[in-house]
Amino acid sequence: MKHVLEKLTSLLGAPGILTEQSDKEAYLHEWRGRITSNSPAVLLPKNVAEVSEIVKLCAAHNIPLVPQSGNTGLVGASVPPEDNSSLCLSLKRLNKIRSFDAADFSMVAEAGCILQNVQQAASAQNRLFAMTLASEGSACIGGLAATNAGGSYTLRYGNMREQILGIEAVLPDGSIWNGLRSLRKNNSGYDLKQLLIGSEGTLGIITAATLKLLPKPERVETALIALASPQAAIDVLGRLRSASQDMLAAFELMPRLAIDSAVKHCQARKPFDAQEHYEWTALIETHATSANGEGLSSMLEPLLEKKLIQNAAIADSIAQHREFWALREAIVEAQNRMGASLKHDISIPISKIAECISEGSKIVAKLAPGARPYTFGHVGDGNIHFNISQPEGPDKNKDKDAFIAQREIVASALHDLVISLGGSISAEHGIGRFKKAEFHRTISPVELHAMRAIKHALDPKGIMNPGVLF
Repeated sequence: MKHVLEKLTSLLGAPGILTEQSDKEAYLHEWRGRITSNSPAVLLPKNVAEVSEIVKLCAAHNIPLVPQSGNTGLVGASVPPEDNSSLCLSLKRLNKIRSFDAADFSMVAEAGCILQNVQQAASAQNRLFAMTLASEGSACIGGLAATNAGGSYTLRYGNMREQILGIEAVLPDGSIWNGLRSLRKNNSGYDLKQLLIGSEGTLGIITAATLKLLPKPERVETALIALASPQAAIDVLGRLRSASQDMLAAFELMPRLAIDSAVKHCQARKPFDAQEHYEWTALIETHATSANGEGLSSMLEPLLEKKLIQNAAIADSIAQHREFWALREAIVEAQNRMGASLKHDISIPISKIAECISEGSKIVAKLAPGARPYTFGHVGDGNIHFNISQPEGPDKNKDKDAFIAQREIVASALHDLVISLGGSISAEHGIGRFKKAEFHRTISPVELHAMRAIKHALDPKGIMNPGVLF
């Protein structure tokens, strides 16, 4: 390893390699604290040519690489394992927007470009890059592509897979594949970009992407609506999609426990009147390309009259729009203030969501008595974050250990339910290291065999993000 590090120092220069523990620390931090990460060095190439040379050198010496961009992942895939055998390859210095073509509705952004900066660059040219998530101030294009990230606008615009036209990547032998075409139609053999998107760094290192842009919406309307149950939410979702001519961009469902926690712990503003309490609340948003046509108010009025929704508040300013979204984002931090939690990022057919929440809550009551289901998420695209907060009690630290010890048995039971309903155990976070055992347990043998064959064909030495997926 020492000889390789010397060669890498010569290649990258002093700014391009970190070996002191204090300098490496930020790159080795896993946000949930479930991995004690370690690496002999953090590599910081400044262009794709340097990435290629790094991979060639590591391939020649069978040294594993763990690619990283924004390091906001939640399944342990973006930090090296604790055995100190892998080098961490950070793409944060590949942060240029290489080109912008407004007429083609596309732009090329490097892997280290922060999502928020990409959004702003598109907006400045009256275009929309339609990916939004809570970590957009630090999440980067490379990681978003490698994990096929979702977010709040998937209902209307799709995951990253639908928003990427082309990919540039360094393959496990160090060769550079330039697939940065902006074509909407291309039926020339296998679609390699789709293979790399969502591969979590196990098949190659994404260094840039051609992103699909859209017209910037002329009218954005946001509202909070109160609902009696998850089934009522599904019914209203269908009606709003029809009434809006599928202009519904977001439909985020939140339980009363999450709303109350956000108000209590994060000083979020309570929706509706302070004296009113509703079991479920949804944040909805519509995007229209014309300022004309039916507005959100006229869509909600008949739903109120028929008592399909119990209350509604429409944002009347940009400040209130931000306030509504701040409430949605606060429920994540609020749960952290409630003690330990078990988190499950699941995907369910939309018609099965109410059944999943109901039956899943019964599983929690049976296996973890007193634990509190904290179920929220992107109901519009079937993605539920079936989180569970530890039971209330006088000794949180003592109760925490016993609660966390139930993680595997609870996850297994919930995942069995999800699979029985035709769902997936990972909606938008990926598999990484944390979900690997459950992934192998629940996926079909045919799929697993095919995936292993692809991995071996492209990465026969197994140096790309070892321990992730396989």
